[in-house]
Amino acid sequence: MKDFGQYVAACLPKFVQEVQVTNGDELEIMIHPEGILCVITFLKDHTNANFENIVDVTAIDVPSRQYRFEIVYNLMSLMFNSRIRVKTYTDELTPIESVTSVYLGANWYERELWDMFGVFVANHPDLRRILTDYGFEGHPFRKDFPLSGYVEVRYDDEVKRVVVEPIEMTQEFRKFEYNQPWEQFPKFREIDAGQEEVPKIEDKK
Repeated sequence: MKDFGQYVAACLPKFVQEVQVTNGDELEIMIHPEGILCVITFLKDHTNANFENIVDVTAIDVPSRQYRFEIVYNLMSLMFNSRIRVKTYTDELTPIESVTSVYLGANWYERELWDMFGVFVANHPDLRRILTDYGFEGHPFRKDFPLSGYVEVRYDDEVKRVVVEPIEMTQEFRKFEYNQPWEQFPKFREIDAGQEEVPKIEDKK
């Protein structure tokens, strides 16, 4: 797989920035955002690649980075029984090129990318929200999106319809500590003076 990655880098040196193999023996190719359409087309149509199936398009949000969104394309080749992961990057304002002209199956994946992360996909045939409601504000998979959201939806018996209202928390969020050491619990319970000791079970010989 590493040799094939180097082969792709040699064929497309303008766009391929890094090639690596993960611990699960899956090939990852990091590319420049301008080369998305070119690299994806190469991986689908080239004789030595034949990655004809697009499995998923998703993103990773790291707000501390200059380009906070890492866009991930997962492709699969049935002919060679192999998978490849293509990664690129963008920010909140810079659009990425749609790959629906290469993979029709990327249509809904790119709509989900826009809906959940707010990554604008240029030249998409129908870029609309796909999972959230009409008029929804924000993008839920962004790290800076509040855990409780901005509004709450409920059915109002008086007006006989679903209403959208500003969210009101009945109680504050509680912080749960799951990694508490066992040393804080007593190793043995103190036995009262009037209580008999619990007999121990002896090993049968």
